[in-house]
Amino acid sequence: MKERTNQFMDQKELFDRLEELEWEDFEVKEAKTSIPKSSFETVSAFSNTNGGWLVFGVSQVDKTFKIIGVEGAEKIEQDFTTTLRGEKFNQKIKVRCVKYNIDGKIVLAFYIPASEQKPVYFNSRKNTFIRTGSGDQQATDVEIDAMYRDSAFGLKDKELTDFTIDDLDGKTISDYRTYMENVNREHRYNKLSTIELLEKLQVVVDSKITIGGMLVFGREDNINRMLTDFRVDYLEIMGTSYSDAPTRYSYRLFEEENLFRFYFSIFERLMKKIDLPFTLRADGLATDNLPQLVAIREALVNLLMHSDYFSPMKPRIRVFLDRIEFLNPGSLPKDIESIMKEDFTMPRNPIVTRIFRVIKLAENAGSGFDKMINGWKTYYDEPVVSGGIDFYKITFPLVKAGESSEKTSE
Repeated sequence: MKERTNQFMDQKELFDRLEELEWEDFEVKEAKTSIPKSSFETVSAFSNTNGGWLVFGVSQVDKTFKIIGVEGAEKIEQDFTTTLRGEKFNQKIKVRCVKYNIDGKIVLAFYIPASEQKPVYFNSRKNTFIRTGSGDQQATDVEIDAMYRDSAFGLKDKELTDFTIDDLDGKTISDYRTYMENVNREHRYNKLSTIELLEKLQVVVDSKITIGGMLVFGREDNINRMLTDFRVDYLEIMGTSYSDAPTRYSYRLFEEENLFRFYFSIFERLMKKIDLPFTLRADGLATDNLPQLVAIREALVNLLMHSDYFSPMKPRIRVFLDRIEFLNPGSLPKDIESIMKEDFTMPRNPIVTRIFRVIKLAENAGSGFDKMINGWKTYYDEPVVSGGIDFYKITFPLVKAGESSEKTSE
């Protein structure tokens, strides 16, 4: 759940907000004598996005707000909260109300929290709304489906498939074991048989392969039977956009067997795109003192661990001349500020995450976002995290720290 809104708003903050027009988490309605139908759209939108304040008793004329108050405030408050906890919505909405008396006019402000179980809609699924900018928008079927998958966050890759160990790629398993012996020699898993190792990693459960296990160790044809279109889309573009590039792309990584293979193929390409002081091995593990390389490795592993592989979108990496973009299908479980502050870790695909952690390609604690953000900005400009209800994107500028501001000052 992502939520940034302060759950208390005093009268001063109310006035401050009324002086601005564009608020993602603030909406006003006249509601002078009754509850506007559009207020239910806002409740759905706030519940499905980041939460927010819905204020009754304020009108908007052009670009200004005017306090008009509500008549019969107690009845409107009671009717509204009763409706939100009744049968109109597909789940009960927890709401808190703050009442203001402003020059004898009563204003009601309702705080609508982000829901942990999305989507939230009224009457029928088609009445599912999301917040985009300062407005409410009807959610698309793709966005609604993403909400349902997010409600099972961290559970999907544990589901069992109909595949067995014979459907895995033996060469990948062998290479994984060799790699583990090289980078984590003391780990007790090195002494296990292959089937014991796969069971410990939860690749095999009750003789069946988990979704996460199939993603990392499966054969491409079998993974495509499970996902239809399995790929990590990697392109290198000789420009700062598609329009100024001489061709659509100068390099494209075509299909790989599984996520283990994708990791090494992509990382080898990414290492060539950033400034490094000396030649490195292909795994990047000899570079713990190079924060910019650690950052880009974390970004790649983050993409593989946290992508929603059942989304119509595909995990995507775009390498432009001035930046590297990682697009993850599926939203973050919290906003980036909370993830950084709390060292929050909640992988979308915990089995995939565990497999990569055993071979030291992922953080044992925390999300890795601190290494991505802080590591990159020791050498380049700070990465930018953006996103929506069904994706997030991390952009790594290929501009050395300070250079962009120096050019601006010139």
